[in-house]
Amino acid sequence: MVFGIILFGLLLLVVCLLVISSLYVVRQQSVAIIERFGRYQKTASSGIHVRLPLGIDRLVARIELRLLQSEIVVETKTKDNVFVTLNIATQYRVNESNVTDAYYKLIKPVSQIKSYIEDALRSSVPKLTLDELFEKKDEIALEVQNQVAEEMSTYGYVIVKTLITKVEPDAEVKQSMNDINAAQRKRVAAQELAEADKIKIVTAAEAEAEKDRLHGVGIAQQRKAIVDGLAESIRELKEAEISLSEEQIMSILLTNQYLDTLNNFGMYGNSSIFLPGQPDGVEDIRTQLLSAIKAK
Repeated sequence: MVFGIILFGLLLLVVCLLVISSLYVVRQQSVAIIERFGRYQKTASSGIHVRLPLGIDRLVARIELRLLQSEIVVETKTKDNVFVTLNIATQYRVNESNVTDAYYKLIKPVSQIKSYIEDALRSSVPKLTLDELFEKKDEIALEVQNQVAEEMSTYGYVIVKTLITKVEPDAEVKQSMNDINAAQRKRVAAQELAEADKIKIVTAAEAEAEKDRLHGVGIAQQRKAIVDGLAESIRELKEAEISLSEEQIMSILLTNQYLDTLNNFGMYGNSSIFLPGQPDGVEDIRTQLLSAIKAK
């Protein structure tokens, strides 16, 4: 009786172990590859599943269906013989409808994707100069993506996106590019400063010319006013019933103008004027003015 109970307990334990070993769980966004006696049996999706125990059915791999990313560094040469290092970010995933090819046809998918990308880049970059590489890196990334995606689709992988995240030239070339850029900026700055100085000089010259013009206009207007005033004074003296000749009238006006000028010099005090020392000095000046007018 006791032996029977022990045997039953052992059988129950074995059955429980077999049941437990036959159950397996597949996580969300992943699948499991099941083989029976070393041969592919089925692909299990997410959830709980049952398999034949005792190694008849084996869970040989769990395949992620989520988007994966691989960072790749590729060194190559441009058309103008500049060595550059490219940082490539490749986003890829397993094609859910072709999981068996993704598992059985590729041993190291990341390395093989890298090899395809390196081959595609080394056939594209040497066709471009360094400047063109910087300008067209997005176009190159798209070209590489299409080329690699076509190759990898036969192995059950989908290339979602390929990005060239960094283009790093050789250190000496990079320093030379910085020096050239700095020289160009200095040249532009020098040209701008020279243009600014030119504008200042031209503006100052124009202002000086305008000042001279206005000064000349002022002097001309002043002289015209003096002449008009003299003419008006002569006319008034003629109209007055005074028996004076034109020469006498002109002498009076010139003398008056001379005295007004002396008065102005005396008011401002910053100017120097030399006057005749004799008592008849004013008469001499008047005579000289009249002689000059007659000579003209």
